[in-house]
Amino acid sequence: MNFVEELRWRGMLHDMMPGTEEQLQKEMTSAYVGFDPTAESLHIGSLAPIMLLKRFQLAGHKPIALVGGATGMIGDPSGKSAERNLLNEETLQRNLTGIRNQLAKFLDFESDAENKAVMVNNYDWMKDLSFLDFIRDVGKHITVNYMMAKESVRKRLNPDAKAGMSFTEFTYQLVQGYDFYWLSQNMNCKLQMGGSDQWGNITTGTELIRRKSDSEAFALTIPLIKKADGTKFGKTEAGNVWLDPNLTSPYSFYQFWLNTTDEDAENYIRIFTMLGREEIDLLIETHREAPHRRELQKKLAEEVTVLVHSRADYEMAVEASQILFGAGTADTLRRLDEQTFLSVFEGVPQFSVAKAELSAGINVLDLLAEKTAVFPSKGELRRTIQGNGLSINKDKVASQDVVVNDEYLIGGKYILVQKGKKNYFLLIAE
Repeated sequence: MNFVEELRWRGMLHDMMPGTEEQLQKEMTSAYVGFDPTAESLHIGSLAPIMLLKRFQLAGHKPIALVGGATGMIGDPSGKSAERNLLNEETLQRNLTGIRNQLAKFLDFESDAENKAVMVNNYDWMKDLSFLDFIRDVGKHITVNYMMAKESVRKRLNPDAKAGMSFTEFTYQLVQGYDFYWLSQNMNCKLQMGGSDQWGNITTGTELIRRKSDSEAFALTIPLIKKADGTKFGKTEAGNVWLDPNLTSPYSFYQFWLNTTDEDAENYIRIFTMLGREEIDLLIETHREAPHRRELQKKLAEEVTVLVHSRADYEMAVEASQILFGAGTADTLRRLDEQTFLSVFEGVPQFSVAKAELSAGINVLDLLAEKTAVFPSKGELRRTIQGNGLSINKDKVASQDVVVNDEYLIGGKYILVQKGKKNYFLLIAE
């Protein structure tokens, strides 16, 4: 594929330095993208640059994933209004391991292909560089005037800015610029890619390479992903949507994509899936004819969940989603892992029950109207049972004489009570 053309039709090209497209058409080119190691997992805010590297490799080029072990100790001021906390080395190493494992799901690091992906950690070449060496070999080539002109710096030095900028953050663009220079000299890396907010840092690198060597250097950025309403992409009321299934369950991950607006879904399906142009155009056309069926969102959620997690995780997420709409069964409930189960019933009223009492068995009337406050009275509970309106673990309760015991426990801990079609309650045995 033509990499730049692919980015254009997908809406993933924001800016590039003159000569970039010609360089990519001329030969296999190495390019790098930097990833922030401030957490042990990447979140979906990193998914666009990951997909950028994936498409770059599929176009026959060589991707370099740089995990910022050194720069993570400083913190990039781009787009930030305040300085962030610095990481210690132990935390950083744990984060680097987690990120490496995640990137390996998208990029080919293992084959014998000439363009197999490489992962580097800038701490490896920065750790032995002294301050005096740095200001002599790097600092003297870039003027303060040049650095002050960068938008990320000007914003923080604006009289209206709440906080100033430390020298540490001010020098960040030099450190990132040196990364590009080092990769240029040691790995023949000719291109740095990133989000549009990185343009200033990237061009500091191309400038440093130009001044310190005869090597060619290019820059390419993609748009920052935003929702159609202008709000930040990748955040929910619960916080970040992580790629690690232990931090964001595949069910919650699937739900995030399923709940996107029509306009966002049209944008995201181009950026975050590997579907081709014709298939995407057909999907969008079909969706516009019957938007209430949400076929576009369903396909988007399927593709991204399978890509990030697995086909099995996607199928479990679909099954779990159906539980709330009456399609689930007792078997479905028992197949859910605890994290998915709790994600599905997040926000549902919860009641504690003594495990010892459940072992002995509790009459359903006593359990739901006395031991817990699922029902305000036994009279209302009897009427609900008579009207076929009570289910426990998705099975209808046909008699008020039913005894609930520990065999009802899902995962040895939970009992799901359903009153009518939409009212759920969770009993937790303790």
